[in-house]
Amino acid sequence: MHNLTYRLQVVKKMAATPINPDPIPVRVLGASRHRLAAWLMLLTLWFMGHSLALAQLKPGQTAPVFKAPAALAGETFTFDLTAALAEGPVVVYFYPKAFTSGCTIEAQMFAQAIDDFKKQKTTVVGVSTDDIETLKTFSTGPCGGKFAVAADNDQSIMKAYDAALKIWPGVADRISYAIAPDGSIIDVYESLSPEDHVKRTLAAVSRWQAAQK
Repeated sequence: MHNLTYRLQVVKKMAATPINPDPIPVRVLGASRHRLAAWLMLLTLWFMGHSLALAQLKPGQTAPVFKAPAALAGETFTFDLTAALAEGPVVVYFYPKAFTSGCTIEAQMFAQAIDDFKKQKTTVVGVSTDDIETLKTFSTGPCGGKFAVAADNDQSIMKAYDAALKIWPGVADRISYAIAPDGSIIDVYESLSPEDHVKRTLAAVSRWQAAQK
């Protein structure tokens, strides 16, 4: 329901955007009609709640390992997923763009819950295609210096995790992966609404930790 409400709000915002009054040249009318039909189809699928990301990885699959430039509390370093998994579960959450409203809310929610993740011996890292300078600021602002955010400069991480957002080329969808220390994916959650990503991933790693006892 939250995801549907979020999508409805975006659809309303798009509907309120003024339309270019310039007439469409006759020579491109056919192409424009095809383009409009494609956008309407995508918008319909989105509104109905279907993911516009590529087919994300599934629980039980092996999470692709990666290294990437990252920022934590304004300081840069190289995030190494393999090294992080050696210390316990890892939550890798993809988000579209730093400092946009949904991504700011999501980062703040992860920051507020970071102590709960630490109790589960879990590392949290956010991944986007933002440049490292932007992420240095983002890591001290919405992230509160509580967890790292990594820069997927060449989009290789996003592609490896099938986390690309189809309606915005070069940008990740909002997808969260909970990964066990052996590299297997525990849980996957996709929603453009930021509301339930923390709750879903925290529950997943908590269940995994409980099963190890």
